[in-house]
Amino acid sequence: MTSALSRYATPFITGLFLVSLVSGVALFFHVGMGTFHEMHEILSMVLIVPFVLHVWKNWRSVVNYLKRAPMWIGLAVSLLVAVPFALPSSGSEGRSGPPQFAIAMTVLQSSVQDVAPIFGTDGAGLTAKLTAAGFTVTDPSESLIAVAEGSGQSVEAVAAALVAR
Repeated sequence: MTSALSRYATPFITGLFLVSLVSGVALFFHVGMGTFHEMHEILSMVLIVPFVLHVWKNWRSVVNYLKRAPMWIGLAVSLLVAVPFALPSSGSEGRSGPPQFAIAMTVLQSSVQDVAPIFGTDGAGLTAKLTAAGFTVTDPSESLIAVAEGSGQSVEAVAAALVAR
């Protein structure tokens, strides 16, 4: 069993790396987002197993690499180029993700009366709709996020109420 696992570690790393490469490039260029997103995430997690088996199988070589500067330089440079992606950008709380997420957050941060026309009504009409959906709207000038928090519900529930017929 162990020899079979070690015999397949490198081929699986290669195959899963190629899947990750193709799906990652497609996601970068926003091609087939629905097709490649879940594939990329899940199979990248699966890639961990053959990677660990590969390191285990080649442990002596790994230790020898760790004794030399190129490995440490490679690891340090990889860390340095990764850190900026983990840091918040432009004073925001991090990346907003796809543009539709940024739009949704802008709407949810806006007041009931300001977003009401988007939903074909006025502040009083949207207040009534939210109240009928179980939310407490104390003032049409409060944000939809504040309405959710004040009602003890999630912003997703508010969003669902906004688009409900």
